[in-house]
Amino acid sequence: MHGWQRLMAASVASAALAACGGVTIAPEPVLPRALVQPIGADVGYVLTSEQRNYVHSETRAGVPWKVSLGAGHQKLMREIFTAEFRQAREFPDFEAARKAENLQAVFEPKIEQYSFATASETGGMYVAVTIRYRIDVHTPEGARFDSLTLTGYGASLVDGIGSEEPMAIATRNAMRDAAAKFLAQFQGQPLAEQLAKGEKLVAASVPAGAVAAAVTAIEAVPIRPSRRRSLASLQASPST
Repeated sequence: MHGWQRLMAASVASAALAACGGVTIAPEPVLPRALVQPIGADVGYVLTSEQRNYVHSETRAGVPWKVSLGAGHQKLMREIFTAEFRQAREFPDFEAARKAENLQAVFEPKIEQYSFATASETGGMYVAVTIRYRIDVHTPEGARFDSLTLTGYGASLVDGIGSEEPMAIATRNAMRDAAAKFLAQFQGQPLAEQLAKGEKLVAASVPAGAVAAAVTAIEAVPIRPSRRRSLASLQASPST
């Protein structure tokens, strides 16, 4: 199929979606078994009600999009923190976390931005998703310690299978990409080394933003998927 034919097909599909009331998806990540040695630390992480029910809504080219990310965010963070630390306890808010005993740190992972490109915007070949996360780090008492930033990228070929499933696949790929980066890179950061020593975080013990800068620096630039790549290869994380 030529490029103009793909674009025409994507435009027709968009019109059909608008007529049908738009697109609604609720993707959840499918992660492989993490091949990392857990850090010998006991931490907590807070998943607020806002994040557990996070929904991205927008209208693009007349098509309403609703992407429910809350359940997927919960599953993603549970798997990340469970794999990364010896013990990771989940809390619904900081009040509950402060009452817990023997925590060395409390993390608050948040979806900061969700953005996507439709097939109409990529020439009818593929859809792409970017998810930016911010993980605020707190002392067990709730004082701000630092903030990490992390971005996941995902894509999926369309190949005439509609818009819902490719966008769901691209979103899952972005989640998987973010998880892979965190699991692979976090243990080399000063914060991880401090926790591995059994130390409890104390406010202002490291320069603000030091870890965030290090994590941000390792993020890969998203690339356009090749027409010759299979759908299976697109489901893997972009190489860093």
